[in-house]
Amino acid sequence: MPSKAVITFSALFGAKELGLEQSTLISAILMVQFVAFFGSIIFNKVAEKYSAKSSILFSLIIWVLCLVYAYQFLYTAMDFYILAFVIALVLGGTQALSRSQFSKLIPKEKETEYFSFYEISERGTSWIGYFIFSFALDMTDSYRIAILSLVVLFVIGGILLKKTKV
Repeated sequence: MPSKAVITFSALFGAKELGLEQSTLISAILMVQFVAFFGSIIFNKVAEKYSAKSSILFSLIIWVLCLVYAYQFLYTAMDFYILAFVIALVLGGTQALSRSQFSKLIPKEKETEYFSFYEISERGTSWIGYFIFSFALDMTDSYRIAILSLVVLFVIGGILLKKTKV
């Protein structure tokens, strides 16, 4: 899940690129944990009105915009907190709706098999975001480009979801 890579590297980005103090990073990460709960509620309401698939696609657009914002406009602790707040909202919604949408695709009485596959594939592919970020950082020596490089995963995910018949 590319969102895990974004969350994982946000503290590194804040420390190395922005020079933020550890107390700022910790408080932002704690804020994310609390705000994500409300994000799941908000995105649930959006999904009820439109659909889970549309809501997830919308959240992927927000993820891309967050990464572009981090690349282009993130310079201060306040910018970091604002972005952390937005990411928290979309993180809670994305995670809850993704599992919900996946469960609708599973044939009856095959839940265990399919959710086992879901967990294995999530664990098995989680390294991709870390690899892309690290590769971009190594090639450019820029945390901004490294964080922006994760956009490709959200775009691919959006294209695959758009083509999926629900």
